[in-house]
Amino acid sequence: MSLQELNTENLINENELDLHPISQCIRNRKSTYAYSFIKKKIPKTTIEEIITNALWAPTHKMTQPWRFEILEGNHRQDLGTYMLNFYKQKLSKERFPESRYSETLEYPKNATLVAIVFQRNKRAQIPEWEEIAAISCAVQNMWLSCTAMEIGCYWDTGEATIQYCTENLTLKDNEKSLGIFYMGIPDIKDKDQNRKRKPLEKKLFWNIKK
Repeated sequence: MSLQELNTENLINENELDLHPISQCIRNRKSTYAYSFIKKKIPKTTIEEIITNALWAPTHKMTQPWRFEILEGNHRQDLGTYMLNFYKQKLSKERFPESRYSETLEYPKNATLVAIVFQRNKRAQIPEWEEIAAISCAVQNMWLSCTAMEIGCYWDTGEATIQYCTENLTLKDNEKSLGIFYMGIPDIKDKDQNRKRKPLEKKLFWNIKK
């Protein structure tokens, strides 16, 4: 390693050390797909702590437009079968070749599946986008909690996942499925990924009115 590279690495490490812990947690958040999960259960108390953190998301007029269901038992196997049949029907063989059948069937096998349900509060007369935004904040709380606890996770909003929940959950007239939040213990070797964001100067602007 050259002196310039060493100085650059030290500068990056120093900048990371200067970050507030919440900034470090936010910047370490990532999507960890269920392929990477090992066969190890997340304790019930940990799941409940993560979901409790979701409940503390901001919500206009305290409508709290969310409900969560942990899908256990045969759901993992049935979801894998459902996704396999769904993609075989919807996608061409080029987009979904037989080589992907087995991994799709077994995809949820090591995951904790949290169904995200949108509860629409009609009496509050709040725009739907605000309610969806509140749920997104709740899911982000879950995501950051998982990051802090070294649990892999991501929010699957694919059509197959949404339809599976629609067909397998008892949804009221004011409820709809918003997919599944996957959680699991990740394989250590898959923890590091190259992740980038556009620089701050391309996304932050100071609007000064005189």
